[in-house]
Amino acid sequence: MEKLRIATRKSPLALWQSEHVAERLRVAHPGLEVVLVPMSTRGDEVLDRSLSQIGGKGLFLKELELAMLRGQADCAVHSLKDVPMEMEEGFALPAFLARADAADAFISNAWQDLGELPVGARVGTSSLRRQAQLRACRPDLALLDLRGNVNTRLGRLDAGQYDAIILACAGMQRLGMQARITSRLPPPAWLPAPAQGAITIECLASDLATLQCVAVLDHGPTRTCVEAERAMNRALHGSCQVPVAAYAQLDEGGDRLSLDGLVGSAVDGRLVRAAAVGTAAGPDVLGRQVATLLLERGAGEFL
Repeated sequence: MEKLRIATRKSPLALWQSEHVAERLRVAHPGLEVVLVPMSTRGDEVLDRSLSQIGGKGLFLKELELAMLRGQADCAVHSLKDVPMEMEEGFALPAFLARADAADAFISNAWQDLGELPVGARVGTSSLRRQAQLRACRPDLALLDLRGNVNTRLGRLDAGQYDAIILACAGMQRLGMQARITSRLPPPAWLPAPAQGAITIECLASDLATLQCVAVLDHGPTRTCVEAERAMNRALHGSCQVPVAAYAQLDEGGDRLSLDGLVGSAVDGRLVRAAAVGTAAGPDVLGRQVATLLLERGAGEFL
């Protein structure tokens, strides 16, 4: 393979992630020409409604997948948390890059953390998962929708439209904006989206040359953790229309895997939590186990 074309969204974060993958591939395969094919997706274009209202995070993938089917691109780079649990037939995820900080970030120009916010403070997030956890710990807050890329969201905070916003730590760090993170919302007390902080590469399952080319970037420990989180979400039939959160981590020896899961209500802040420990060799089994525990504790009411 002499040239690899990467389909990518046009947002600054998506371009950073795709260029990061491109540079890693150039190092792994000296002489390989890697080019980006920037594209606009419906998820990027419709900003006046939440993702759960317009069809979910899969809207960020569709145009990129069509580009691969049409032969305009060889692969696509995604934030793994945006990739649906059930892949479209004919596509594969041959590489999960080493995960960045999976936690959410509390960002405010006036307050140090969630506990400091005054009664009735305006917090921006369109994520139902974040809304459910906010309502659980601070039912007095006013939760307002917030869409757009990272710069747009920070601009609205700085313009005074919100007292605080919640974003992903990984995105802030990748854009060189870690100084704007006021405080982390660390797991397991506050749980991120399944696979948050991980970048994946998607390609056609039949394209063996591309599969082999990008597989060198696959990071085993990240794959183990995110497969457990995605297996839990899949067993719950979760999507961005449902507040589902998950976080898995390996022990120091890399043999034992723990998984914390959560399903909640963005309306009243009721949360159902469950956790279990299993073997690193069976992330799917662990994910289904935690999903079963959540359902036994009443999570089905929210699904």
